[in-house]
Amino acid sequence: MKINILFVFVLVLLVSSCGEYEKLLKSTDYELKKAKAKEYYDARQYTRTTELLGQILPRYRATEEAEELNWMNAQSYLGMKDYFMAGSYYKQFIENFPFGKHIEEATFMAPFCDYKISSRPELDQQSTREGIEGFRIFITRFPGNPRVEEAKTLIKELEEKLVEKSYKSARLYYDMKQYRAAVVALNNSLRDNPDTKYREEMMFLKLNSLFMYAELSLPAKQRERYQAALDDYYSFMEEFPKSTYAREVTNIFEKTERFLNNGKPAVEEISNQ
Repeated sequence: MKINILFVFVLVLLVSSCGEYEKLLKSTDYELKKAKAKEYYDARQYTRTTELLGQILPRYRATEEAEELNWMNAQSYLGMKDYFMAGSYYKQFIENFPFGKHIEEATFMAPFCDYKISSRPELDQQSTREGIEGFRIFITRFPGNPRVEEAKTLIKELEEKLVEKSYKSARLYYDMKQYRAAVVALNNSLRDNPDTKYREEMMFLKLNSLFMYAELSLPAKQRERYQAALDDYYSFMEEFPKSTYAREVTNIFEKTERFLNNGKPAVEEISNQ
């Protein structure tokens, strides 16, 4: 019986609270809305905070309170883990209050939100690039901030995602047996990411793509393309003399040498590519 009475009491309070809040949303008393928004913010009721701030921010745009209200708004979306909206409002805050008291934190949090919404490597990496750029601006502008090292760490993590994106895109051409496109993509990726952890594998894929492109070419073009494969073989061996792909690389070398010395293709059937 006591439990039922308590339940009814809590339910009445909730209904009453919701009713009061609905009246507040419809109210034209902006000072009251501002005061209640601060109360909700302090109580970490971020949804209600943002709903009220969304109604009153335009009215306080040119006032001394604008900075703090806009900061509360961005922080509330962060509290709700809505990183897309939070990032948007942090960037807006940086633009509108470049010398405000929260500017250092806002300049870090804007790219941090990009970091949080950064997609898997195989998807679009716009947020990843924006995060890297934002963190670099933060480091340049506030070199003495205690979060600089954290920003550097996050930049490296985001850059690795771009490297993996580049690697997977190039690898896709190889897996589809589009060897000419694979060579171009692999070259571009290696040029842009010379220190990638995928370097040995990508160098091998490029060599094998050159070899397969030569094998599948018209007879009139084979010698030139086998020679390109042989040149790439020497580059590969100079960099990776003890490669894990040693057996495959040796096989490519032997078949390429055989053709260049004897003028015979490594395979009997050659497609008209």
